[in-house]
Amino acid sequence: MKVALVTDSTADLPKPLREGLGVRVVPLYVNLGGRIYKDWEEISPAEIFQKVREGTAFPTTSQPSPEDFQRTYQEALMAADHVLSIHISAKLSGTVQSATLAAQDFPGRITVFDSQAASLGIGMMVLRAHELLSQGHTLEEVLSELDRIRKDHFVRFSVATLEFLKRGGRIGGAQAFLGTLLGIKPILTLKEGRVEPAGRARGERKAREEILRDFQTWAQGRKRIRAFFLFSAEENAVTELKEMVLSSGLPVEEALVSELGAVIASHTGPGTYGFYAYSL
Repeated sequence: MKVALVTDSTADLPKPLREGLGVRVVPLYVNLGGRIYKDWEEISPAEIFQKVREGTAFPTTSQPSPEDFQRTYQEALMAADHVLSIHISAKLSGTVQSATLAAQDFPGRITVFDSQAASLGIGMMVLRAHELLSQGHTLEEVLSELDRIRKDHFVRFSVATLEFLKRGGRIGGAQAFLGTLLGIKPILTLKEGRVEPAGRARGERKAREEILRDFQTWAQGRKRIRAFFLFSAEENAVTELKEMVLSSGLPVEEALVSELGAVIASHTGPGTYGFYAYSL
């Protein structure tokens, strides 16, 4: 059985990579200043932040429609027997719901998988699924591996300000960090698909050190780890953390470094950095 892969734009996979792999992407939307833009296609994070600085209202985002998914599924099924559709956490977006509704038009031919993640947390699952399918693994074997990664992976990130998360309504338990203590950096994670607090530190260096300590604890006993580094607007925001992780002495492979797309950046703001990791 030939399986096609579909994801959404919040997987934050660079266009040349996803096109090279043949992964189809359904875009989410950014609403800003009375206009609607397709994520990754019609607006960049830098443009969003510039407009906010100029006084434009904070951006909002919306999921693709079922019709968006129907068109993509129909196209994919012209060249494949089945579609594996991997998406942003249903607790962060209505994207899974739209995909599930669209899948009803193709009985037995679409599998919708809730990653319970965002950004490269989705992307790393898409890439792993492609790898396994290319090696001849069955859909059932791929789903089993994705479920394992969903249950057991590492994610930490930090934001320069919680204002974007608060305004977007995605902050969850991280509201505990809302305050005005000078120099306090929030360290965040995703638990069961929701943004939650994982710690706090005074200053950038301390935040990176705490993230590394958490990672070292998680990584104990693992023989091979893939790390996926993310940043918002400027790659140097994640450079030092990446160097700390790769020089930690742990069996870590740098799998990918990617910028957050406009939708995720709309909820995290400029200066965001962090990484996902899973073990083989």
